[in-house]
Amino acid sequence: MNTLQKPKFPKLSLSECAGAPILRTLWDRFDFSLLLTQSGMMKRSGTPSWLICFLYVVGLVSNCPSVVQMAELAKRDSILLAMFKPWKLAQYTISRFFTTSFAWKTFGKKRVERLQQDAITQLQEGDVVNLDDTHCAHPYAKQLPFLSWLYDHSSKTYTWAMNLVVLQAVLKSGLEYPLFYSVWHKPEIKGEGLAKLDLAKQMLLMLRESVKCRLWVAMDRWYLCKDFFAFLESHHFDWVTKAKRNTALFRKIIEPCTGKERYVPLTPVMLIREVFNDLKRQGSTSLVSIAIPNIYMKQPTMVTNRKGKQVKKQRYVQIAAVVAMRLKEDEQGVHDTIEMDKDESPATYRGAYLLISNRYDTPKKALQTYVKRWRIEVFFRTAKQELAFELCHSEFEAHHHAHFELLFAAETLLAVALFEMNKEKKSEDEGCTHGEMIRGLFHTRCQTRTRTYKGQERIYVDFDIEVKKFASLIRLFWPEHYLMLLWGAPKPHIYQVLPRTA
Repeated sequence: MNTLQKPKFPKLSLSECAGAPILRTLWDRFDFSLLLTQSGMMKRSGTPSWLICFLYVVGLVSNCPSVVQMAELAKRDSILLAMFKPWKLAQYTISRFFTTSFAWKTFGKKRVERLQQDAITQLQEGDVVNLDDTHCAHPYAKQLPFLSWLYDHSSKTYTWAMNLVVLQAVLKSGLEYPLFYSVWHKPEIKGEGLAKLDLAKQMLLMLRESVKCRLWVAMDRWYLCKDFFAFLESHHFDWVTKAKRNTALFRKIIEPCTGKERYVPLTPVMLIREVFNDLKRQGSTSLVSIAIPNIYMKQPTMVTNRKGKQVKKQRYVQIAAVVAMRLKEDEQGVHDTIEMDKDESPATYRGAYLLISNRYDTPKKALQTYVKRWRIEVFFRTAKQELAFELCHSEFEAHHHAHFELLFAAETLLAVALFEMNKEKKSEDEGCTHGEMIRGLFHTRCQTRTRTYKGQERIYVDFDIEVKKFASLIRLFWPEHYLMLLWGAPKPHIYQVLPRTA
């Protein structure tokens, strides 16, 4: 009979950030360390600033809610200990850095400029920019000046939160990543301060500095504003959105007797009713649509009158009007913001909605563009569930701006990795989702072993068999050098050392 020996308890070198080396490769690919330094984020001594930011990105992917947990992660994780050697990242070091005001908007701008220099992430003509806003709840500090008492349309309650206006890029290749964000501050007196439309204009102008091609802007009906439409068209943006119940539309007809043009007013619901029966005949399971020709909208334009003064006048502009049913956002039951006026609600009739766009020549393209608007809603859900979007409870506004910018940087790296992972999939069953990639690769357990081979120290990483499905991603982005030198400085007294890509 075999003897059962007592269990042994060896101290294993375990890590829960198995995908951190891949994040490091992507981080160096887009020169984020260099961009942080160019944005003025420098420390006089101690741990390099770019190293602290990289740890924060790893912490976000690991869904750490505070810098305390991030510091503990760096202290106990075997892969991070090897990557960050000889530096030791304490909690007070991270807190002091993120509570200091830096030019985080400059870093975000440089990040977008750098993405336009890469063939995979570059925006090209016809790509889509999604525009929407979301809340970042902060229920524990209502006295903070940068918070507002806002209505949360998902829980149907008011809460102390920050309101972020966000731009997201969706490329024709399928890659999607966040661009810019701006925080809207609720004014004490209604009508003062910058509105969300003003913040959207500022971000679109920032995008125009690095992207010159013509792009689509997809937005929900809250951003339906004629002056905003004129701004978009003047800066070479095409737009598409949902019509409201009170949107004033006109149909152009020719008088049979006189042959003169006449514009007949009508409502969006009238248009939907006209084609609803034909719409139902197209199918009952998938997205169906019908384009309605000769629809116009009044838009303001500046003209010079007889006295030589610039005045604003309304002129009829042809638009695309597409009646669609079974949009993704309607199937998922997206909650609308609180409605103070019934006329502000969407124009709908028995589940069908009206989409309007300035591109009357390509109504089918307008519909395809608006369908992609759903991707920004998915991004908000992903960021809140998997990237600790709402878990920054700092009292310093500077920390929140750093949190959002580094979260956008983390999502950019994950988006590129997910795109490469799913690039060659042939069916919906193949590939993986955003959450599966994080839980199965970037935030999964592994064991590290150190051995000496021919006088040179090597580090071996043992993965679970479940990680095998990410083998192509590991082969593509695994670093060339072994882990001990990933973030090590050849001379520790030189505290500000950039990676070799800089």
